[in-house]
Amino acid sequence: MRTGWSGRGPGPGSGPGSGGGPGAPTGRGYGQRSRWHPGRGVRTVAGQVFVLQVGVVLLLVVAAVVALVLQSRYDSEREARNRSMAVAESFANAPGMVSALRGRDPSAVLQPLAERARKGSGVDFVVAMTPQGIRYTHPNPARIGKHFMGSIRPAAEGRTVQETFTGTLGLSVRSVVPVKDAQGKVVGLVAAGITIKKVSGAADHQMPLLFGAAAAALALATAGTALVSRRLRRQTHGLDPSEMTRMYEHHDAVLHSVREGVLIVGGDGRLVLANDEARRLFDLPSDAEGRLVSELGFDPHTAALLASGRPATDEVHTAGERLLSVSHRPTDRDGGPPGSVATLRDTTELRALSGKVDLARNRLKLLYDAGVSIGTTLDVVRTAQELAEYAVARFADYVSVDLADSVLRGEEPPDGVSGLSESPDGVSGLSEPPDGVPGLSDPPDAGSWAAVAAADGGRTVLRRTALSGIRDDGPLYPLGMLIEFGPSAPQARGFRSGAVTVEPVLGDFGGWQEQDPEHARRIVDYGIHSMITVPLRARGVVLGVASFMRAEKPEPFEEDDVSLAEELVTRAAVSIDNARRYTREHTMAVTLQRSLLPRMLPEQNALDVAYRYLPAESGVGGDWFDVIPLPGARVALVVGDVVGHGLHAAATMGRLRTAVHNFSTLDLPPDEILSHLDDLIARIDQDEGPGGLDGDGGGGGGGGGEGITGATCLYAIYDPVTRRCTMARAGHPPPALVRPDGSVEFLELPAGPPLGLGGLPFETAELELPEGSHLVLYTDGLIEKRDRDIETGLEMLRGALAHPGRTPEDACTAVLDALLPDRPSDDIALIVARTRVLEPGLTADWEVPSDPAQVAEVRAAVARKLAEWDLGDVAFTTELILSELITNAIRYATGPIRVRLLCDRSLICEVFDTSSTSPHLRYAGTTDEGGRGLFLVSQFADRWGTRYTADGKVIWTEQTLPLSKHGRPRP
Repeated sequence: MRTGWSGRGPGPGSGPGSGGGPGAPTGRGYGQRSRWHPGRGVRTVAGQVFVLQVGVVLLLVVAAVVALVLQSRYDSEREARNRSMAVAESFANAPGMVSALRGRDPSAVLQPLAERARKGSGVDFVVAMTPQGIRYTHPNPARIGKHFMGSIRPAAEGRTVQETFTGTLGLSVRSVVPVKDAQGKVVGLVAAGITIKKVSGAADHQMPLLFGAAAAALALATAGTALVSRRLRRQTHGLDPSEMTRMYEHHDAVLHSVREGVLIVGGDGRLVLANDEARRLFDLPSDAEGRLVSELGFDPHTAALLASGRPATDEVHTAGERLLSVSHRPTDRDGGPPGSVATLRDTTELRALSGKVDLARNRLKLLYDAGVSIGTTLDVVRTAQELAEYAVARFADYVSVDLADSVLRGEEPPDGVSGLSESPDGVSGLSEPPDGVPGLSDPPDAGSWAAVAAADGGRTVLRRTALSGIRDDGPLYPLGMLIEFGPSAPQARGFRSGAVTVEPVLGDFGGWQEQDPEHARRIVDYGIHSMITVPLRARGVVLGVASFMRAEKPEPFEEDDVSLAEELVTRAAVSIDNARRYTREHTMAVTLQRSLLPRMLPEQNALDVAYRYLPAESGVGGDWFDVIPLPGARVALVVGDVVGHGLHAAATMGRLRTAVHNFSTLDLPPDEILSHLDDLIARIDQDEGPGGLDGDGGGGGGGGGEGITGATCLYAIYDPVTRRCTMARAGHPPPALVRPDGSVEFLELPAGPPLGLGGLPFETAELELPEGSHLVLYTDGLIEKRDRDIETGLEMLRGALAHPGRTPEDACTAVLDALLPDRPSDDIALIVARTRVLEPGLTADWEVPSDPAQVAEVRAAVARKLAEWDLGDVAFTTELILSELITNAIRYATGPIRVRLLCDRSLICEVFDTSSTSPHLRYAGTTDEGGRGLFLVSQFADRWGTRYTADGKVIWTEQTLPLSKHGRPRP
């Protein structure tokens, strides 16, 4: 037992305080060695242990003897069962057994054999019998011919039987087996058995040996217990349990209640004991006892002293942030055990010094944690709120941050008095809580900032951007409020001059309350009693002010708190300024991007169109879309995506969108438009090359020169007259078609390469769309996600679209609700267009023979059709236009000529011929006889042009429809 006291030499009961003091025990001291008397031996710890151990050993021996006896009887009975079964089976299967049973006198033949088998095997009986149980043999011949007593039915059915049964010989263990002939029929039974009496006799022969072994074990265990008890008596000095309890209670009281630390180290360099004070001073683990002192985290100098056993008095050692006075003495003097004991004392002066060190360390940790917790995002409001939330409970009870409105917009903050405004009603909107009171510094001079502010009477306008406190019911101006601070407010002073204002006692009302006395009174009555106002200054510019207030903490702010507040605010101000600059750049980029996208959809009757455009959460991208009316009441739908993000991608998107508009005016088919765009992207890459103008690497082609500027595009043209849609794509996701019944399919368009790669031609696909179908075009930002593959996104899109009867607006909303990620990492462009069909009654077609004489008939038919449409006002000009176009077609083209009129938002005239030659407008001289036809057409028509088809070309014109009879534009 390791207690630091072995009984040799002075012990805990022999030193001061154990025998002479008022609390010393009376009678024999428990630290004195006494002689052992047999009469009181059982009262000692050793005597009680001896009696307990002897009793336990006795119980174990008795239990072992009983177990062995029972096991012996069980084994004997099992052996009897096995022997009876073996004898019965051997006799039943003996040669000639079947013939003897079927003989005329089975008993004469089998009785001698059964007796010989019984005597040779040691069983008590061997009985042969009929299947009905009539005995042929028995040790007692008088029993032959009588019925066998016991269970024989299972044996008569061909099974064996083992049982313990009381028969003619008494309680016996016996086995009954059948005797079968060659055909398996049971012709007799054989029973063999041993009486229980014989089995018990076999087990009884082992009893003397068992009891002898048990007695020997008990004697040996008692002798060993006596030796152990004798040694224990020497170790405990013959003390009884109450004396030992009292000794250890005294030991613990002395050891663990003293204000000095105590360490006892054994001779092997392991810690034997440490009291509570030592554990606190060294922050020792719970399992410190028994471990080497070099493993317990002591200062190396302290560990060396404890392991060496060297005497020392009041040596100064460190324990973390503490300085300890250590006294060390060896314990092996005067015959004591090997080892040493050390006492530790933490002086008052060192504790005071340690407190200051802790304070400085906590402040440094506070600033370090602030650098990690403030400025986690590039968001001005969020950064201001992080400052307020972090400072609450760590430094202040309430914190508010007020910023200039221009900072929230990403603009430069006002400088000096430029941020001031006059309150329209003459009442200041007191900024936050008790905002300032007379400061600790001397009153300002006449030429100081305060004097200037008081002279101009201006007010500093700031917005409450962040607010946090230990409670939510404080009388502070709410979040988001635009506050006008008067010249006497600390916020105004700090914003104007950039100086820190400390208001230690707001209840003195030294001037800060003049802005709003009633509000100031509520603040003081609420319990807010002290405040520091620190301007948020970054890169030489004041962005706003932060105010720290105390309510529950009784200590007022002091000048020492200013440095900590300034450090916190300085770190936050840099992050806020970074967020402001990012906001400005992001706003500029988003503004550029928005300016390059369509602001409103053009008017047309071919499609009902709804769209959504969502930029990425950070940065701008190059996604775009367009709806472009084409001649012949047709409409082009365009969706594209420039690879990358940033201004370069947005600028490239604008160039591509402009190019698409220009190419669309030429009325080219989709595959040719994509080919022209591909050439344009290739020229952009060639002209700008690596390290392009954007310098940020966006789009792959700029700033860094990694990769090329790439883009994807899908171009579709829908004709409401024929309901045919022609499409081509360049590396873009396939469009989705939602039929009127709600079924959704992704159109299998030829997948051309992305724009800018070149090498492969683009192909078009043409299909007929039912009226009321929805054509859905989108960019990959809608279906792609970091944790979701494209196939999953397409299936989710299919599920969101598979609902008949929706409007395009409803379809757009449903798609975004189902697929829009929480934090979009890419731009999303979505167009849903529902197809319309131009009513058959608003179109007219004529086939014109190549004969100038037929022109008059066509003109007459056109006039009748215009009268039918109530468009007689434009009949003359339309006849003139068609006359010129048809005459030119007859003169310069070959093959059939067709004329078509369309009444849509304008009157459209189209002349089809098989010639690929495009007419050119020219101005005829005064002496020229021709060349004035197209000039007249251009004068009478609002627009005209040529588009090529697979069979030739179409010359078309558009005329504005006259007002209806009610003076309104025609639909």
